[in-house]
Amino acid sequence: MSSLPLVPDFGPRLIGIARLAAQGESLREGHEVEYFTLPAKSLLNRCTSMRVGFEWSINPYRGCEFACKYCYARYTHEFMEMRDGASFEQKIFVKQHAADLLRQELRQVKPDESIAIGAATDPYQPAEKRYQVTRTILEELARHHGLSLGIITKSNLVLRDLDLFRKISENNRLFVTLTITTLDVPLARLLEPRAPRPDLRLDAVRRLSEAGVHAGVSCCPVIPGITDSQRNLDSVVGAVASAGGKYVFANPLFLKPCSAAVFLPFLDQEFPNLAATYRQRYKDRAFLPKSYQQRISQLMTSLRQKHGLGKAEGRAERFQRMSPAQDEQLNLF
Repeated sequence: MSSLPLVPDFGPRLIGIARLAAQGESLREGHEVEYFTLPAKSLLNRCTSMRVGFEWSINPYRGCEFACKYCYARYTHEFMEMRDGASFEQKIFVKQHAADLLRQELRQVKPDESIAIGAATDPYQPAEKRYQVTRTILEELARHHGLSLGIITKSNLVLRDLDLFRKISENNRLFVTLTITTLDVPLARLLEPRAPRPDLRLDAVRRLSEAGVHAGVSCCPVIPGITDSQRNLDSVVGAVASAGGKYVFANPLFLKPCSAAVFLPFLDQEFPNLAATYRQRYKDRAFLPKSYQQRISQLMTSLRQKHGLGKAEGRAERFQRMSPAQDEQLNLF
């Protein structure tokens, strides 16, 4: 295998993760996606943001082949001096020696702290079929006791690891979450071009639940004017309940500049009637107004009550309660 530089030769100016990425070894090339080794120095990442509900995160890969148009995690490639938004979905970095690193670092985790797997990359994207980094991580976690773990994915490949989920659950708290933003297959294909269909993800929730795994659904992000109608969210919540999911939650779309650079041109092409409003509302902010967030929160509360579901256990109430929205389509922003 040949070594291929992925960034321009900046000489000694490349430091840290950017230097490691530039030294990555090409593993495979095809279908506009390249895989590269990444000699990671650490696997367990401390999370300091108050917006997330976990203290630690594990991302088996850097980049994600699913190419979701709204993905907030594109910024992670900027740390490697890759500022073209498409590089996030075309250049996938495979972390090496993940289980060995995790074995050394788990002693940092306190009993009341939680670990999220897949916060900035999908742990079951196509690369996992070949490199199985996620599975080696789970094998290591299965040797420990007293952990609180969450996995989030858009892939039914998650079913491959049912044996490990059962083993981990014997001595730890485990939540497996499938992201489903809509049950409309053509719409999902537009928004999440290379991710498995929503019905396959819903079937994964069903089979996980039948196997005794604590499984549920994230509707994140709720996309104004596209997936935020009561009808769309009601269909997702109802389907989760029918599949035996234990919880469902949702938060609105937020756009970092690197994500907006991909999402806004997508709107121009597929939803031109929304493009101008999005540019105005996200011009100087990444998050939508609190009033819109509250309306989504209240709508989801009413839908969970209607279908007999709860929120993800341990997830704090983010927004104040407001009166239920009466409109079929929530007022954009």
